Amino acid sequence: MAKKRGQNEGTIYKRKNGNWAAQVSIQGRRLTKYTKTQSEARTCLRTTLNQVDNGITFLGAQMQLGKYLEQWLVTVKTSVRPKTYEQYRQIVTGYIVPILGHIKLKDVRPDHVQSLYNTKLKSGTSNRTVRMIHAVIHRALNQAFKMGIITRNPSDVVIKPKLIKKEMKTLTDTQVQTLLLAARGTRYEGLYLLAVTTGLREGELLGLKWSDLDWVTRHLSVQRQLQRLSGQGLVFSEPKSASGRRVIALGSATIEKLREHYKHQQVERLAAGEQWIENDLIFPTIIGTPSDGSNFIRNFKSLLHANNMPIIRFHDLRHTAATLMLQQGIHPKVVQERLGHSQVSMTLDTYSHVLPNMQEEAAEKIDELIIPVAIHL
Repeated sequence: MAKKRGQNEGTIYKRKNGNWAAQVSIQGRRLTKYTKTQSEARTCLRTTLNQVDNGITFLGAQMQLGKYLEQWLVTVKTSVRPKTYEQYRQIVTGYIVPILGHIKLKDVRPDHVQSLYNTKLKSGTSNRTVRMIHAVIHRALNQAFKMGIITRNPSDVVIKPKLIKKEMKTLTDTQVQTLLLAARGTRYEGLYLLAVTTGLREGELLGLKWSDLDWVTRHLSVQRQLQRLSGQGLVFSEPKSASGRRVIALGSATIEKLREHYKHQQVERLAAGEQWIENDLIFPTIIGTPSDGSNFIRNFKSLLHANNMPIIRFHDLRHTAATLMLQQGIHPKVVQERLGHSQVSMTLDTYSHVLPNMQEEAAEKIDELIIPVAIHL
C-alpha cells in the first residue's frame, strides 16, 4: 500500500486488478491516475510532478476543460458586452467543448488546440470563425494561467489561420443617389440617407432616439445600439466600443429629411392609435416598438434589384459612406470619428483600397503646386 506523500512527492503501485496507479500529493490532497502499464504510470508520475513543480493547483489537475470553460463564462459575463458574451457562449458550447471539453485542464496541449483548428477548417468552418475560436480559448486559458490553475497557456504557440479579407462591396455616388431617389417618400428614406451620410451601424441606427438629435446644432449623439440576444429578444446595449459613443455632425439637407421623417412618423402614430408604444425611437416599427430590421432589409434588397444595382448587405452602406468620404478628401481622422473606430489606423487599414486613387490625386496636386511653369515672353 502506498505511504502518505508530501507536496512534490509521488508514488506508483500495482493494483489488485493488475493495472497501475500513479499518485501525487497536491496542496495536501492526493491525485491518482490509473494506467494499464507500469511504464505509463511512471510517465504520468513524472509529468504530474513537473506540473506541480511549476505551480499547478489541485483544481487545475482535476478539472476538465469543459467544466472550467463553463465557470469561466459565468465569470466573464460581468465584464463584457451582452452580445460579446453571447458569442463567447456559442463558441464554447458549439466548437470547443464538443472536441476538447473532456480533456483535463492540466493536460490540454498545443497540439490539442491546433488539432481543433485544423478539424474545423477541414469541415468548412471559415478562417474568421476559427480565429474567433482562438480568441476565446486563448482568453479563457490565459485567465487560468494568471490564476495559477495551469502552468502555461497552451494556445500561445498554436498557428491561427490567416484572416482572409473579403472583397468590399460598395455603391458609387451615382448609385447612392439612385437608391435615395427610389426610396423618396417612403418610411425608410431617412434611414438610408443617415446610413450613407454617417456610416452608422445597423444596430446604432435602430437604437437612435429623437432625444439624441439636436435640431439647432445639427448634432446626433450615438449612445446605444439595438441588438437581438438569445433568450432576451431585442435589447438596447452600450455601443460596440468606447469610441462608439460619439457625436456626429449632420448636413442641413439631412436635417431637413429627418424633419420630413418626423412628420411622417406622427402620421403613423395617429394611425396606430392605442397600439402605438412610445419609445422615442427615430426608426421604430409602425407601432413605435424597436425594429429588428427585417422589414427594411427586404425593402432595401428590393430597391437594389429593381434599379439594377449591386445586391449588397445593408452593412455595406457603412463601407459606402466611408469610401465616399475618403474619396472626397475628408481627413481620415474625421472619418474614423464618424465611424466610431478606436484608431485611425483601423480606418486606413479597412479602407486601404481607396488610398491608391487618393495617392494619384495627391501626386498631381503636389506637381501643380511646386513645379514652375515656363513663361515665354
